[in-house]
Amino acid sequence: MMRLTLLAALATVASADILRVPMTKRSLDFAKKVTPEEKHFIQEVRSNSNLLGQTGNAVINNYANAQYYGSLTVGTPPQKINVVFDTGSSNLWVPNHHNLFQHHNIYDHSKSSTYKANNTKFAIQYGSGAVSGFFSDDTVNIAGVDIPGYKLAEASSTKGMGIGYYMAKFDGICGMGWSSITQGGGMSPIAAMVASGKLDAPEFGFYLGNSHPGEMVVGGTDPKHYTGDFSYVNLSSETYWEIKLDSFKIGGESATSAVKAIVDSGTSLLAGPKADVKKIAKLVGAKPIAFGLTGEYSIDCNAKAPDMEFSLGGNTYTLALKDYIINEGGECLFAMMGIDIPAPNGPLWILGDVFMRKYYTKFDYGNKRLGFALAA
Repeated sequence: MMRLTLLAALATVASADILRVPMTKRSLDFAKKVTPEEKHFIQEVRSNSNLLGQTGNAVINNYANAQYYGSLTVGTPPQKINVVFDTGSSNLWVPNHHNLFQHHNIYDHSKSSTYKANNTKFAIQYGSGAVSGFFSDDTVNIAGVDIPGYKLAEASSTKGMGIGYYMAKFDGICGMGWSSITQGGGMSPIAAMVASGKLDAPEFGFYLGNSHPGEMVVGGTDPKHYTGDFSYVNLSSETYWEIKLDSFKIGGESATSAVKAIVDSGTSLLAGPKADVKKIAKLVGAKPIAFGLTGEYSIDCNAKAPDMEFSLGGNTYTLALKDYIINEGGECLFAMMGIDIPAPNGPLWILGDVFMRKYYTKFDYGNKRLGFALAA
């Protein structure tokens, strides 16, 4: 259920109290700065949006509000790989030398003294396409935390992702979900980090910068990036970061019958049942792009559209028009698309980066809950 969004360059923090993965945003004016290939890629990313004794952080780079990526290292000596830190999946995969797209950073296990062969095959299907290869064991370092002998996947083929991967700023994907949905078994990266005993707290926090740097903090949260206290919602499933959706209203009227939501750093937009999204788009004055073939909608940048209200854990989280549009050089995209997820996982709503940009999110692994606070 992962969607493409790039997450940034892991900062090496020697003995900091917080382990940080920094993130930066690249603003784009489609008319002047983006090539046709880049525009096609960004549209494809959005259309395919799916389903320590110390604390560390990593910079999260923001590419066109469609990809958030950061870096980690694999092997000894360390080999840097840019990854999507994706809360909608649970595997770590990195491209190897068999991959055709050689402009990406690759992992070469022959250059690592801590590599061990695993000899099992790997294949996973994302909303944006499939990748395949094989599993290997090696040391992985995420936000300054070493995980020796971690079972990661070497992707020999990423052709299922097509031009989306060719144009991507990321090299691989680091799933930050629960171990129960890890393909091939084993621990998810966050489970392995918690099990290492190296984190101050079994949690991580996301701040997605809007026109400025953001970060992922592992082992805690960063108070300078949010205001007030966290409001918590207990998880309803230890798979994706899934919670109960009390209600979703627009202009005070119910906008869905779905009762589940997942908070997913790997999804660029908001996403929900197609029939609901179609009605919502009409209500806010959004119009289908390309006769509805892409699943995307345009909207007047100055539309008189009502607020959206998500009720989670008894609290209301509001998105105004400025929060649910993406302005690209004076042309505005309605930041919502329809995805029908069949039972038993669906129907559900995906609260992607559009939601997370406004609400700093704590992924509280230890207490099996999500915390939300207004981003600063």
